[in-house]
Amino acid sequence: QVQLVESGGGLVQAGGSLRLSCAASGTIFSINVMGWYRQAPGKQRELVATTTSGGSTNYADSVKGRFTISRDNAKNTVYLQMNSLKPEDTALYYCNARGYGGSYSMPFRSWGQGTQVTVSS
Repeated sequence: QVQLVESGGGLVQAGGSLRLSCAASGTIFSINVMGWYRQAPGKQRELVATTTSGGSTNYADSVKGRFTISRDNAKNTVYLQMNSLKPEDTALYYCNARGYGGSYSMPFRSWGQGTQVTVSS
């Protein structure tokens, strides 16, 4: 079983910045994709950004140019640098990872517990 632990959320004023971190632990053979999703009250969970082990990235249109996803493969950790934050970025942010792990290198998809980001106007 692969566990994800997020950190870095908090309260910030509009225009400010935050950096989220997510570390994966457990028996990991490889992590193909790591990413961030968010869910605001009353809304569905949506993709924010993803990155592959090869370095490819994908962003939601709403965060392009403001957020940057990066990854440390050696530490099985993914980061999300969030700049120029807006009140509409307020949500619970979840880390996600997909890869192979466990004693028999079985495919896995894991979610973190979520970290709250609140942007005040």
